[in-house]
Amino acid sequence: MQMSAELLNRSGGGAARAAAPDLVGGPTDRQTWSLLARSHDLSKAGKYLESPESYGVVLTGERGIGKSGLARAVVSSLGPKVHSLQLRNTVAGGQTPYGCLGFLLARLPSEAVSSPTNILHAVTSLIRTEAAGRETVFIVDNAGGMDPMSTGVLLNLMATGTAKVVATVQRASDLPADFHRLVLEGELGEVHLNTLSEEQTKQVLGSVLGHYVSSTLVGSLHSAVGGNPMLLHALLEELRHSGNLVLNDSVWTLRDRIKLEGATVVEDFVRSRLAREPQANRTVVEILACAQRATLTELAAIFGTEVLVDMEESALLTVDRCGDHWVSLRDPYVGEVVRGWLSTRRMRELRLMLHGPDEPELDALAPQDLLSYAAWMHASEDEPTPSPAHALAAGRAALDDYDPTFAIQCTQSLDQKDGEWVPGQRLKAAAYLMLDLPLHAAQALDEVSEPQMASLDPMEFAEVTAAKCQAMTWIDGRSAMVPGVISDGLEVLDAMDGAHPAETMTKARNRLLLCSYEYNTYMGEYASMIDALEEEVTKDPTEDREHWLRSSFFLMEARCILGRELEAQQLARTVSRHLGDADRPAQMEEAFARHAFLVLLLSGQWRKCIELMRRTPSRSSRLQYRGALTELGIGLAYAYAGKPASALEPLRSAVAQLELRPAMNMNKVAYAATAFAYAQLGNAVEAGRYLDLYRTCRGVGTYFSESVAEFCAEMAGRWMGDREVKQRLMVRVRSDMDKQRFTTAGICLFGATVEGTDEEYRLLEEIAGHRQGQLAEISGNLARGARNKSSRSLLAAADAAAALDLLVVEARCVAMALDFARDAGETTAARTAQLRLERLEHSVSALPIQPRSDAPVLTERERQIAKLAGKGVSNREIAMDIGVSVRTVEGHLYQVFTKLGVSSRGELNGLL
Repeated sequence: MQMSAELLNRSGGGAARAAAPDLVGGPTDRQTWSLLARSHDLSKAGKYLESPESYGVVLTGERGIGKSGLARAVVSSLGPKVHSLQLRNTVAGGQTPYGCLGFLLARLPSEAVSSPTNILHAVTSLIRTEAAGRETVFIVDNAGGMDPMSTGVLLNLMATGTAKVVATVQRASDLPADFHRLVLEGELGEVHLNTLSEEQTKQVLGSVLGHYVSSTLVGSLHSAVGGNPMLLHALLEELRHSGNLVLNDSVWTLRDRIKLEGATVVEDFVRSRLAREPQANRTVVEILACAQRATLTELAAIFGTEVLVDMEESALLTVDRCGDHWVSLRDPYVGEVVRGWLSTRRMRELRLMLHGPDEPELDALAPQDLLSYAAWMHASEDEPTPSPAHALAAGRAALDDYDPTFAIQCTQSLDQKDGEWVPGQRLKAAAYLMLDLPLHAAQALDEVSEPQMASLDPMEFAEVTAAKCQAMTWIDGRSAMVPGVISDGLEVLDAMDGAHPAETMTKARNRLLLCSYEYNTYMGEYASMIDALEEEVTKDPTEDREHWLRSSFFLMEARCILGRELEAQQLARTVSRHLGDADRPAQMEEAFARHAFLVLLLSGQWRKCIELMRRTPSRSSRLQYRGALTELGIGLAYAYAGKPASALEPLRSAVAQLELRPAMNMNKVAYAATAFAYAQLGNAVEAGRYLDLYRTCRGVGTYFSESVAEFCAEMAGRWMGDREVKQRLMVRVRSDMDKQRFTTAGICLFGATVEGTDEEYRLLEEIAGHRQGQLAEISGNLARGARNKSSRSLLAAADAAAALDLLVVEARCVAMALDFARDAGETTAARTAQLRLERLEHSVSALPIQPRSDAPVLTERERQIAKLAGKGVSNREIAMDIGVSVRTVEGHLYQVFTKLGVSSRGELNGLL
């Protein structure tokens, strides 16, 4: 990796240049980009080249993958001991004898080019002379286009040991036959270059741009170009010129989703690739660019199987091997680029070619096909708008695909006279909420008149009422009106009884009940609804599966907040097995993840929090609207775990994205958590800056988000020495206890009692008695240990914290245990605590509390000798091993025994 970075900087790239007005440059820069993530390939190719049993190496891979850059890097890595020559093959050169060797033949005397034998001898002599005893390496670009005479010369030079080759070609089978035989026989190595993985893309972007890089930027860029380094380079430059690439508070992120239309270099790449294809192949690409996929049967009926087989072999298409054998473009960016340059007339021709003049049956369209069809129709100005049913279904599919803008566009063609208009307004409201525009959402629903509301069936009436409540919840000054709206809605449903089937009425009431649970969850009123939720989950899930699942989500959260953490975790495991049975599993999984994250975070399961966040879908459309929340979740988990250095990158990335695209008033959580992380690291300036940003935030979030934000902000203040934090946290503790929110009360009190009184520790122990799980065990043991001055209880709390890998909490417990053990004259316990604290000091950024008096600390040399002595190594062997005298070893051991209060070597092993 170091060598790759040096190559990049030699070419004029690197972080310094990346931060300048020109982020990226010409061809040399493009070729060195991928090297930042190809250290393994570089090393492997270098070994082939240096091996005496190998004639060299062939680098294979798709066009633009970085083969030429890696070839030059391999040769450069060998330094001045190698004499290198570059051979380039062109279409014209491949038809000309000695085409790629022309520059060498031009330097030979006229009599030397009279015959192939003379040419061979003269070229060999020239190369050996210029190499001056060094090994010669030919870099052969596009080796598949090499003419036979050049091939013969190179083979001879390789066979005689005069030169080795580093050749580039898309597939080894494209090489001249003799070269391919050498590859098959293992005499010519092969290194295949794959496209960059998402992690490699992040590595490259971070190295080049020189700042934090958000996961949204990484995921979107990787998805847009399929990991192709050349296109990644080109697209990044296009984003910079368009202003879509934003450096916000030292974090690179996107202002809007990536659009390849108008990306000049990417378009040129696609045009040149398709220019070599027959017209039939290009037409297939155009159809798939619009439709995104089609069945093998449909395409074969139009173009024949030979065309499709040829396109699959040339890596333009991919064909599913089961079911309907769906055919799609192998590289989605090709479709997006091609779609951008098609005229509306051409789009119409292509649609008629594939679908004919009739609108496809709605039931036969999968969400992906529905979206493609709707986009196809909307892009063609002379096409009729989709039918209302198609428009509504396409809008729902767009919203499920995290494209709220297109979802709104789909609803624009609906007329108030259409039966789909009211559901369309609901859809529009949901899209506006995804865009964090609750006022627009409320306005869309207010357009539904009273007469229209009165004419709705019970289920649609309940859905519209619930949508109104969701919008009102997020509008300042209106959230308090939600219970009244729900109550009025239930009265309307009561009036409909008898006119509709009982099952329909039950489902409609369930929808408003869910709305009530959602509102109570938002307000933190868990105790008032816990009994109703417990009753909900005892019902048969098949009667109303979505209602059962969502009720279970709210119950998971309620159980956890009310102190029943273990029961909440058990319910989460049970519910997770039912998610695949839902009508919209992706939406259910996202809702489940939000509530499960809360349960895991407040239960101290921070590693599982991170796993949960990293399992969320990473497609670019979702990243645009949920990527910030994913990174915020990861950062929060690290901050709560006392790992601030790991928390900062995802937290700052979340802040940068949420400032551009707010979501659910989560900015304040991001600001407070970032302040908390900086405060733990001792950076008071940055912590203070983010606290100031937190205090300027307007709007209110859910109870949970407000609780987390307040806790992080107060803990940041505590780390910075704010003496009023304790008083504010105690107010929060009492408020939570009044509402039976024992888990959040216990967490706040645990933070408030870093310097606690007996009364406060008694309250902490009482709250722990209302809770379940390991955090409750830690709190209870710490409280008892502090009140009874028991090092045993505190070390038990430390053990429980260590089991959760909560090192800061463990350090707090151990520091207190050390003081009490010393006070009580418990020598062994004091020694154990002292050495444990000493180890923890190396693992945490700062100790939450310091022991009252520092214990004697072993020097590095004393610790080294003590470890060896504890393992039974003799003084003489220790002296020989570390290079000191036996007398020195004896002196150090005397100091160790004195400091630790031990009298034998056997005691050392247990301590160290």
